[in-house]
Amino acid sequence: MARDYYEVLGVGRDADADALQRAYRSLARKHHPDIAKDPGSEDRFKEINEAYQVLSDPQTRARYDRWGPDFRQYPEDAERAPGGGQAFRYGSSGGYGSSGMDVEDLFSSLFGGRGGGSMPGADQEAELVLTVEEAYTGGRRRLSFGDRELEVTIPAGVTDGQRIRLAGEGGRGGRGGPAGDLYLVVRLAPHPKYEVRGRDIFVPLPVTPWEAVLGAKALVDTPGGEVKVNVPAGSSTGRRLRLKGQGLPNPKGRPGDLYAQIEVMVPPKPTKEEKELFEQLARVSTFDPRKADR
Repeated sequence: MARDYYEVLGVGRDADADALQRAYRSLARKHHPDIAKDPGSEDRFKEINEAYQVLSDPQTRARYDRWGPDFRQYPEDAERAPGGGQAFRYGSSGGYGSSGMDVEDLFSSLFGGRGGGSMPGADQEAELVLTVEEAYTGGRRRLSFGDRELEVTIPAGVTDGQRIRLAGEGGRGGRGGPAGDLYLVVRLAPHPKYEVRGRDIFVPLPVTPWEAVLGAKALVDTPGGEVKVNVPAGSSTGRRLRLKGQGLPNPKGRPGDLYAQIEVMVPPKPTKEEKELFEQLARVSTFDPRKADR
C-alpha cells in the first residue's frame, strides 16, 4: 500500500504551501539520484516528487484528503451528487458514505436507474512524475493504480502537462458498459541542474575568468550526454550559448534547443601566485564594469 504523502514529506496534515515547499526542497536535494549514493535513492526521489505534486496542488490535495490513496480513481466532482443526492467521502476506515452504500451501487442508482441500461465508465486522470532525463529518452514504466499494475510506454520528448491516454484503463462501466480511459498528466520533477521551458532546456555553464576573457572549449552536460561548445572570448555571466536541437525531442516536429548560460566563477581560495597575478591585472587594467557599455 502506498505510503501516506504527508508522511513521505515529513509534514503534518495542516502544513501550508511554504512548509510543503521547504520539506520538498530539503528531501529532493538529499535524495536526488545525481547526488545520493544510496541504491534506493531513485525510488525515494520519485516518491517524494509524487507526494509533493499531489499536496502542492490545492484541488488535488483536497481530493487526496477526501478519498485517501484511491483518490485518482474518482472524478474531481465525485462529491457533488447529481440532483442534490447524497455526497460521499473517504473515511479514516477506508469506507465510503455515511449510509454504508457501496460506491458501485451509488453510481448505478444515480446514472443507471432501476432497470436502466449500461453505464460507461468514467475517464480518470493521474499524474505521472518524470525526471528530465526520463522525459528526454522516453521508455517503459510499470505503474500501480490501486490493485492494478500497468506497463506504460512514455514517448521520448514528453513535456510538462502533456497527457498520455491509456484507452480502456479508466473507471469500470456499469451493467456491462465500456470502461473509461485513463489519462496520465506528465509533470517534470524539479532538477538540480536543468530548467525546462516548453521543449527548451537551460543549463548553467561555469567558466573561469581567463576562459571568459580569452575564450575556450568547454563540455556542457545535457540529458543526452556531454557536448563540447566554444566559449567566445569576452563572455560575461548571463551570456547564453544556443545548442540547436539539443532540447527535448519532438516526434511531430522541431525539437527544442538547449541554452548553456555562462557563469564566471572565481577561485574561492586563490593561491599566493594567483593573487599576485590578479593584483598585477588590477594595476594594469583600465576596465571598469560599472562604467562599461552593456
